[in-house]
Amino acid sequence: MVIKMQMNNAYAQYNNNKVMTASPGELTLMLYEGAIKFCNIAIIGIEQGNVEKAHNNIMKTQRIIEEFQITLNRNYAVAEDFDKVYNYLVMRLREANTKKDKGILEEVLGHLRTMRDTWKEVMRLAGQSS
Repeated sequence: MVIKMQMNNAYAQYNNNKVMTASPGELTLMLYEGAIKFCNIAIIGIEQGNVEKAHNNIMKTQRIIEEFQITLNRNYAVAEDFDKVYNYLVMRLREANTKKDKGILEEVLGHLRTMRDTWKEVMRLAGQSS
């Protein structure tokens, strides 16, 4: 039991260090990964008939997307397009949460994966240009 607690503490410390030393681009990627993870867990919750698990993880996904919206740099025209996409995803997450609809979550998951993969490519290209 003590060893397990020490391992959990070490893992938490590692994750904390990873976040604290990450660049803004890496933090964005971590948020996309988190949203994907929570959306997957919500799908599992629906499959298991676990309403609370589904709800809690849909809300976590929604909060990450809302954080993306809050932190959009409105000095760029493309921010308006991202805001529209984020609004759509939040709307779909609310609908999925109300209906406990796995299909809607799978749609949102597809969008999140595409956005994550696009962000990875942006980071890769930015790294090549420096």
